[in-house]
Amino acid sequence: MKAMLLGFIAIAVIAVGASYILDQMGFSAAERGASPSNVRLGD
Repeated sequence: MKAMLLGFIAIAVIAVGASYILDQMGFSAAERGASPSNVRLGD
């Protein structure tokens, strides 16, 4: 039980840390998905 709880805490810490680090590096979903080259202007 103790190992499982420590595992859940580790997963949460890694997820939050990765989100923060990737956001600081410019890899957020908003920055990756909102570029002018991804716009579809018709056929």
